[in-house]
Amino acid sequence: MSSLFMFSGQGSQRAGMLHALPHDPAVAQTMDEAGDALDADPLELDTEQALQSTVATQLCLAIAGVAVARALIRQDAAPDMVAGLSIGAWPAAAVAGVIDFGAALRLVRLRGQLMQDAYPRGYGMAALVGLDEQQVSALVAQVHSAANPAYIANLNAERQIVVAGSDAALARVMALAQTHGACAATRLRMAVPSHCPLLDAQAADLAAAAEKAARHAPRIMYLSSSRARALLRADLIVHDLAWNMARPVLWRDTLRHAVERGARLAVEVAGDGTLTRLAQEVFAQDASAQGAVLDAGTGLEAARVRIQRQRRNDPA
Repeated sequence: MSSLFMFSGQGSQRAGMLHALPHDPAVAQTMDEAGDALDADPLELDTEQALQSTVATQLCLAIAGVAVARALIRQDAAPDMVAGLSIGAWPAAAVAGVIDFGAALRLVRLRGQLMQDAYPRGYGMAALVGLDEQQVSALVAQVHSAANPAYIANLNAERQIVVAGSDAALARVMALAQTHGACAATRLRMAVPSHCPLLDAQAADLAAAAEKAARHAPRIMYLSSSRARALLRADLIVHDLAWNMARPVLWRDTLRHAVERGARLAVEVAGDGTLTRLAQEVFAQDASAQGAVLDAGTGLEAARVRIQRQRRNDPA
């Protein structure tokens, strides 16, 4: 039986998140490495004011994800697979050993800066709950224009879909969604229109920079949430990392692929519980994986015990 580590995307950030990391030697080492890579104190990134920046937010999520994953690995609770939603793909790849942590952080900083510079205002993302992909596609097609673009960005669950675009376009899509029976239509804490063609140019720039980074064959299976499948070659993974900002997130299908590959425990490493809730829906559809979803944020020791138990295939 296999375990999957899930790494969160933007929107799960919170003030003080790095200060609240577990007291563990692996966490301390990760923080030191982050400081060296960024030539700055990472603890200055997680204030309420700092997190208004896309750059600081993405760095915090990457650092937190690697720190908690390393702490679990140090305690003999390593995953068999990793997957990340959006920026979460970067800590996933670092934990898998594909890209060195310091290099990953420098590229994440560039990623956030490219996105922030391209769309300092007037754009963002909105989550729609209660409508399926076909229904949302129809609404987006009704709204989208060159002046006010809108795109489906994340397929998080059967009826939880995220749309990216201009403020005006998002407002229209949200209003239409509610008239068509959506349970909720909410703007996300995102200042940029991720996972759509609006970021093609920025992804190309990041890909050019990422080409210079050393890469290694994955030691842990890496699942791409842009392709909803495992990538086994380091060059394909680095390309996937660079371009994921401009490609839709296929999170529901990525979780299904994990289950098909034998994942029977999904662990949200350092998020806000969102990935735990999304995974519960998918894992509940497989009788051998029902209920096997865990949020490591509720306690590192509990996560360690559950992962080790799963490895022994202990049903208790």
